[in-house]
Amino acid sequence: MRSIDNGRIRSCAADVGLAVLAILAAVGDAAAGGLVPRSLGPTTSAVVTIEKRYAAGTIVIVSGNRTLDLVISEGRAIRYKIGVGRDGFRWSGTVKVGRKAEWPDWRPPAEMKARAAGLPDLVPAGPLNPLGARGIYLYKGGTDTLYRIHGTNEQSTVGGFASSGCFRMSNADVIDLYQRVKVGSTVIVK
Repeated sequence: MRSIDNGRIRSCAADVGLAVLAILAAVGDAAAGGLVPRSLGPTTSAVVTIEKRYAAGTIVIVSGNRTLDLVISEGRAIRYKIGVGRDGFRWSGTVKVGRKAEWPDWRPPAEMKARAAGLPDLVPAGPLNPLGARGIYLYKGGTDTLYRIHGTNEQSTVGGFASSGCFRMSNADVIDLYQRVKVGSTVIVK
């Protein structure tokens, strides 16, 4: 089986969990048949002027606008298009970046497994893992919230209300953000 490191399919929603299971059995055939996406998706970042004053390095997510701003200086931020939680799964608050991972494994939380019977305990890094090229793990009070900022090859979900509370970006965008954000950075979700 040839390496398929450059095109990994990922997302955070329970709906895709069942699709992941169905596809897991065919991963070898998909890679051999060229069905695994090779694109990291579009880059949506743009430098914008922001009104509120936040410290450089702060991430501000506005779920209603489906945007993620990384503050780069007083009054300026890099804005990315993101996918956010569907109805009943959106949340708000202030958290911290607790850790970061390149091509992370995915362990569906118990609540998600209860909603989507048959999800595995672990989806290893690879072309069918829902977390995409990078995972930025959100913590509150030193505890993992189980929410992530992550990549996806399901580009149609970026810009929509589709996840179980995670924030999805194109793999190209999440790679860019990952390189810029530090563990310990504040994340404000509105």
